[in-house]
Amino acid sequence: MKQLIVNADDFGLTEDVNRGIIVAHRDGILTSASLLANGSAFNQAVTSSRKFVQLSVGAHLNLSQGSPVSPANRIPSLVNEQGKLHLSPLHLWMRILRKQLSLEDIHTECRAQIMKVLEAGIAPTHLDGHLHVHLLPQLSAILIRLAHEFGIRHVRCPTEDLEITLPLIWRINGNSLAALKRSTVAYGVSSFAGRFREHLRNSGFTCPNAFFGVAHTGFLNANALSVLLALVPNGITELMCHPGYNSAELESLGGSLTREREVELLALTAPEINDLVGNLTIRLVNFSDWEGDKLTAAI
Repeated sequence: MKQLIVNADDFGLTEDVNRGIIVAHRDGILTSASLLANGSAFNQAVTSSRKFVQLSVGAHLNLSQGSPVSPANRIPSLVNEQGKLHLSPLHLWMRILRKQLSLEDIHTECRAQIMKVLEAGIAPTHLDGHLHVHLLPQLSAILIRLAHEFGIRHVRCPTEDLEITLPLIWRINGNSLAALKRSTVAYGVSSFAGRFREHLRNSGFTCPNAFFGVAHTGFLNANALSVLLALVPNGITELMCHPGYNSAELESLGGSLTREREVELLALTAPEINDLVGNLTIRLVNFSDWEGDKLTAAI
C-alpha cells in the first residue's frame, strides 16, 4: 500500500505562511506541518492548528534564524551581538569542529523550543530541523536524546533517491544556476542523512521508508509534484513542502523561498493533483496515524 505524509515546513514563520499551510491542508493534499517555536507567527499557528485536528504538528528545530526561545545570555555561542540566531548549518558545523560552539547551548535551545510547543498544548508528532540542521552528527545525537526524553517516536530522515529526483529538476527547469545550487545542497543533505538513518535505527526510532522534497525545494510546481507522486513506492513516504503566501514580511526575512511558496500552494491544491493521488491509489496519512502501528511498518 502506498501511504504518503505531505509535510509543510516553517509553520509559524509568518502569518501568510501559516495561511498558505492551512489552505493547503483544507483544500489540498497537505496532511502535516512542522512548527517553528521561535517564529513570529507561532501563536497564530497554534490557534489555527486547533481548528484542524487532522493536521499533525511536529517541532521544526531552528538554530539559524530569528530570536531564540532561550534567553540569549544562556546560549551565548549561538547568538550574535543582537541576540539573534544566525548560523547556517555549515557555519554551525565549522564552529563545532573548531570547538567554538557549545553543544550544551544547542541542547538548551532545542529543548526550549520543544518545551514551548508542548506548553502551547501541542504534543509534537515528529521532530525535524530547519535547513536540515538536525543531520549534523553532533546535533543528531542531541536531537535523539531529546526525542527519547519527550517520547517523540518519529524523526525526519531525508534520504532521497537523487538518481531519480535530481534529473527531474534539470528536465523540467533546464540548465540553471538555481538547479545547480539545489543539486549541491541535495547531495550534501543526502550524504548526512544516510548516516543519520543508521543512528535512528540503532536508537529505536522510526522514519518513513522513502522521502521526497529536498531536491525539489524551490522547484515544486504542479508538473514536478505530479512526477513525484508517480514515484511514490509502497510503504510510507514523506513529501516535504513549503507552501505559503508571499508578503513583505516574508521577503524581509531573506532565504531562498518567497514567491516559490505560492507556486507550491497552487500545486498542492490543484484539482488534478488530488485526482492523481486517487488514481495512483495513494493513501494520504499523517504522523498521528502512525501511532499504534496503524500504518505499514517503516524503518
